[in-house]
Amino acid sequence: MLMLEAYGASDPGCVRSNNEDYFLVVPAIGLYLVADGMGGAQAGEHASRLAAETIEQAVEQNGTAMNSDSLVAAFGRANQRVMDEAARDPHMEGMGTTLVAAVEDRGDLLIASVGDSRVYTFENGTLQAVTEDQTWVNEVGRRLGIDEENLKNHPMRHVLTMAIGVSDNLRVNTHRIHPSPGMVILLCSDGLHGVVSEDEIKTALSSQESLEGKSKELIATARSRGGPDNITAVLLRAA
Repeated sequence: MLMLEAYGASDPGCVRSNNEDYFLVVPAIGLYLVADGMGGAQAGEHASRLAAETIEQAVEQNGTAMNSDSLVAAFGRANQRVMDEAARDPHMEGMGTTLVAAVEDRGDLLIASVGDSRVYTFENGTLQAVTEDQTWVNEVGRRLGIDEENLKNHPMRHVLTMAIGVSDNLRVNTHRIHPSPGMVILLCSDGLHGVVSEDEIKTALSSQESLEGKSKELIATARSRGGPDNITAVLLRAA
């Protein structure tokens, strides 16, 4: 039986007046999620919430029958709902969102992701990225052999190759992790991992603070780097 402690927090950052990130921590159905919306006016906020609520409904309906296939299907429904909403309302045109979800499944965590919001595990001092960014940098730039220093400042560095609500041809990456006691799992938007180094993430996660304290430290570090984007962290700890 998987026992998880969980905490989530989100901050608009230092530049943006609104927060287009959305997160869910719903232990009753074993769902933990981060979505990073994009689009003009309130469209990004709407896309991230709509996608998150679609996944929540799917997990509630499937219950213990939830598996990788049904989670991918739920991502497909979220994608369609965001596209349909954008087609109906001109103010919502062009909206989309990243989406990363962790769902409890018989002692494991099912992970599904679209875009560049990430999942990390932290255990015995080792930080490991579970997800792969669906970005130009990761899927094109690195394959072209562009070095990391140039990729950091490349004009295409913020371009996603996949997002919820953008295309019928959705690619969902899935993973399964088996949390052992003491493992910490971090779900976060790029407003966090884009400006906070892996060493700084490790420092925060290895502190003796509560999950709330760790999340506050992560958000404060991102803000100290200028907080150019919305910042969201959902932390889980296996008992």
